[in-house]
Amino acid sequence: MTEIFKLLRGDPGDSDYKKKGVIVQGITGAYGSVHARNMISYGTNIIAGVTPGKGGQKFEGKVPIYNTVKEAVDASGAKISIVFVPAKFFLGAAKEALEAGIKLLVAIPEHIPVRDTMEVLDLANKKGAIIIGPNTPGIMIPELIKIGIMPPMPFKAGNIAVLSKSGTLLYEIADALTNSGFGQSITIGIGGDPINGTRMIDAFDMIKDIPDLEGLVIVGEIGGDSEEILAQHIIDIGFKKPTVAYIAGRAAPKEKRMGHAGAIVMGTYGSAESKVSMFNKANIPVAKRPSQVPVLLAGKMQQSD
Repeated sequence: MTEIFKLLRGDPGDSDYKKKGVIVQGITGAYGSVHARNMISYGTNIIAGVTPGKGGQKFEGKVPIYNTVKEAVDASGAKISIVFVPAKFFLGAAKEALEAGIKLLVAIPEHIPVRDTMEVLDLANKKGAIIIGPNTPGIMIPELIKIGIMPPMPFKAGNIAVLSKSGTLLYEIADALTNSGFGQSITIGIGGDPINGTRMIDAFDMIKDIPDLEGLVIVGEIGGDSEEILAQHIIDIGFKKPTVAYIAGRAAPKEKRMGHAGAIVMGTYGSAESKVSMFNKANIPVAKRPSQVPVLLAGKMQQSD
């Protein structure tokens, strides 16, 4: 079992197997409170919240709130935290979590200053922790645990992994997969900021050895070279599981930033053409529309039989 699954699900012998505790930093804020409720409704074990100055209170009358992450970790033993604080407070909140022993930190805020993100990633590397985001919809094992802001409806348990830069496209493509009979084993939102705690290649390495993995969907977008790097890595290691891709922004004008801070094309660098070309070299078909993804995946799975 890969490390990410040990964090999210645990081992059968664990007392909290399939019920790993999650801390919500910013649980009393307008944004954090809404999504904390949604995660609880989904079945995620929200075991503690953190809001400085509100220690001793309870969220929804059940979840204890602490002033610091250390207090929450000491009381709960949690190794996972999701952060809902404003961008200007992210550096302090993330460093506090990592210093307290958090091993998986899901960073929801967008527009984090690059220097702050780099400082957090450096500390995470030293602490042996995983950062998902910033500007991520989150991570989930459908029908088991949801750590993020994604709606539950599109997702269904299964054996297809989905790695996505875009939140909205993750939902749309998961819905198309589910409606075509392809449930998901795990979905990871890479995040749309220029610097990601978990790059496409990192997320791929987290899931590539899942024993029951039947296929992979990569949802990329213009800007940067993470898709090209991943395609080359897939070629280099000889990954043979059925894999398909979708690239957002194929019709975008060159040198125009599209929505995400990282989605900007300069010349041919980061262009859709560059990404499609590399995926073609890796024998990974690229869908022209999200609805085409399950069709291409079915075709690849038939070829592998």
